[in-house]
Amino acid sequence: MKNYLNFESEVKNLEKELEKLKDPYNQEGLSEVDTKNISKVQNEIDEKLKDIYSNLDPWQTALVARHEDRPKAKFFIDHLFEDFIPLSGDRFYGEDKSVIAGFGKFNNKSVLVIGQEKGDNLDSRIERNFGMMRPEGYRKSIRLMKLADKFKIPIISFIDTPGAYPGVGAEERGQAEAIAKSIECCMELSVPTISIIIGEGGSGGAIALASSNKVLMFQNAIYSVISPEGCATILWRDPKKTLEASKAMKLSSKDLLNLDIIDEIIPEPIGGAHRDKDLILDNVRDSIKKNLEFFSTMDTDEVINHRKNKFLSIGRNKGFAMQSDPEKLSMNKGALDKLIKNRKIIYIASGIIFLLLIMIILY
Repeated sequence: MKNYLNFESEVKNLEKELEKLKDPYNQEGLSEVDTKNISKVQNEIDEKLKDIYSNLDPWQTALVARHEDRPKAKFFIDHLFEDFIPLSGDRFYGEDKSVIAGFGKFNNKSVLVIGQEKGDNLDSRIERNFGMMRPEGYRKSIRLMKLADKFKIPIISFIDTPGAYPGVGAEERGQAEAIAKSIECCMELSVPTISIIIGEGGSGGAIALASSNKVLMFQNAIYSVISPEGCATILWRDPKKTLEASKAMKLSSKDLLNLDIIDEIIPEPIGGAHRDKDLILDNVRDSIKKNLEFFSTMDTDEVINHRKNKFLSIGRNKGFAMQSDPEKLSMNKGALDKLIKNRKIIYIASGIIFLLLIMIILY
């Protein structure tokens, strides 16, 4: 059974009509398939989808990104990678089923694959905690990323989460620290890292795994610091103002590419990734292949500098400061030496003052 969004009502009616035409024997007086009429209705559906999906507003894009039929991380892992071996546990607390992680092969080359998994039905969604990772999930990812770094294996992450799990148990086990450590680990890796936002990229829960050399994004995915509902509740005190919030947050792939926050948009079939899963598989496969080849000639230092300059450059050219030269983004050695020298002077002066105070008190 297909699931339709509220702005797809016309498509729903046309597809119901199409199903009846394809199965005429359930209707009185019909004994053969009307191929001419079927082609006509199919063309109407295609035109209607093209019209709707070429004019999606940011809130409608968010609804498409959350579509329950949308292909999830497990689907891509199963169909894109060979000899995939899932690994479990963070070696501290336990296993987090909201993230699938393990080693596999892509085009006969070893890669580490990490995927935030929401689940396909109610039971699996509850088991996967709706893709909201706990601290043990981030610590498992850190453990495997360090292992991949040790053996010089590229890392590919599939991002699809409304955010990290905000439960009491997760907070007690150090949710914020785990996210911070994951971001730190991603930034320090010496191997190429590619993150693909396939649905929702929500808050620190997504950034913890998306601090990569290349951040790719599905055409109808979203990537934001908070959900549109959360933003509307905070700014307007009205959770219904989701459209205004979505527009203000610039969460669509087009806006984020324009701001240089992501590096590439992976095109989706007309009507969303769920309408043609074979086509979206081919698009993702081609994109991963192209981006892995991009890093194939780079050494360790070049990979690290590429990632560093990418994040240091965000907001430089399209914000208040117009500065595009990556070399000017890092602190030069002379300035650093001067800062250290000044610190030493401050420490010595503080020490002398402290000793004088002690002498005054004693004598």
